[in-house]
Amino acid sequence: MASTGTMKKQYRTPLKRTMSLSERQEALAGYLYILPNFLGFLIFTGAPIVIGLLISFTNYSGFEGASFVGITNYIKMFRDSQFLSALKNNIFYSAASVPLTMLTALLLALMLNRGVPGGGLFKTLYFFPNLTSMVAVSCVAMLLFEPVKGPLNQMLMAVGVPEANLPQWFFSTKSALMTVVITVVWKQCGYYMIMFMAGLKNISPNLYEAARIDGANAWHCFCHVTWPMLSPTTFMVTILSIIGSFQVFDIINVTTKGGPGRATTVIVFRIYREAFNNWKMGYASAMAYFLFVIILIVTLIQWNGQKRWVNDD
Repeated sequence: MASTGTMKKQYRTPLKRTMSLSERQEALAGYLYILPNFLGFLIFTGAPIVIGLLISFTNYSGFEGASFVGITNYIKMFRDSQFLSALKNNIFYSAASVPLTMLTALLLALMLNRGVPGGGLFKTLYFFPNLTSMVAVSCVAMLLFEPVKGPLNQMLMAVGVPEANLPQWFFSTKSALMTVVITVVWKQCGYYMIMFMAGLKNISPNLYEAARIDGANAWHCFCHVTWPMLSPTTFMVTILSIIGSFQVFDIINVTTKGGPGRATTVIVFRIYREAFNNWKMGYASAMAYFLFVIILIVTLIQWNGQKRWVNDD
């Protein structure tokens, strides 16, 4: 044997290099730059989140002292018919508005990406509602969907629809929530259209050329090239749309006030009513955290599911 025993390799932990004075000063300057933003987050976001969670376990009314009630507020939610109705409406609203918004935005992006005449003008027209506040859009929608003198119903009467059969839009329990969905899709589709157009611009023309050489038609190119390559954009649009659908409030407050009856009452509007009309801050906080859990679960499901259908290549 060349040696008297097996030599064991000894691994020495590398010495940690100390930072020089200039490096410490540079690091300190970086921390000082982000300090205002960090403090702002703690004061205006972090602290309210913690305080709101604590309030959800009390009967705080906003004026008098609060007493601890445990999970009573959370139990009360699932026995509250108005809250359950708001939850049902919100699920329907999300299930209708998210796919319609994404489909409309994608179709507009595909159309404008093909270079239609006047594409710049159409792009501006489609995106313009997104630049306007939801309050203004809601006021315009109330004029358009006015049951008697509104332009849409006037057009329906002009083509022969009897006045008795005209849709009541915001004023009917059967159509009010769907009318809200239509208005929101009209406002938001332009924003997501821009996102889809950006995704389309990033798709290499070589992929389409290779697909056509293999005999693919337009539909095959969309299914096997466009749609897979748009998956990162689709994932982002889906997440943003779902989160926004569970936070809808302003259009409800302006157009229907949650009515007629409970037809358009959604969770955020119900939270607003309990907090600032009934002054049940503790109960409203509990509903707000329930909404937070819903959004968190949906986001986590989407985030974990992206590994199966999102193409990052």
